[in-house]
Amino acid sequence: MSTLKTRLLAAFLMSTCMFMMTATHANERYGTQKVVYHINYDDPKKQAGALRNIQNHINAVGAENLDLKVVLHGNGLALLLEPDSLEKLKKFKNANANDSMTAKIDSLKSQGVDFNVCENTVRGRKVNVDSDLYNVDKKDIVPSGVAEVARLQLMGYAYVKP
Repeated sequence: MSTLKTRLLAAFLMSTCMFMMTATHANERYGTQKVVYHINYDDPKKQAGALRNIQNHINAVGAENLDLKVVLHGNGLALLLEPDSLEKLKKFKNANANDSMTAKIDSLKSQGVDFNVCENTVRGRKVNVDSDLYNVDKKDIVPSGVAEVARLQLMGYAYVKP
């Protein structure tokens, strides 16, 4: 019995060391990063692809080494738009906050990703933040999506438009 415990402990320690070596290697290659992802399109396939890109980015760099923000404006708000709200918000073609998309969004948020929403778009398209958008708080609203992208770039954030 003690031999089995010893082997299990050794296997656990080896896998832990391998994980730490992989994380260290990734950190050596990529370092710490500040990145802004810009989404202003409403195509659900492209938006799902963007969320995959973000998860892949986290997997490569490590959530602890990454300050990642997603800025949404214009048609990009469709990513967070509740399907029940589409009929009353005629300026949107799609409402992509279905179960699959919201699970991805929740997962990314749990890894430290911030989703910022343009107040100009909210106001201009008469979007109710509390009822029309998925999991958006007042702190997530920025005055202007494009100005926020520019501000973040000036602060040293790398720009990605998937």
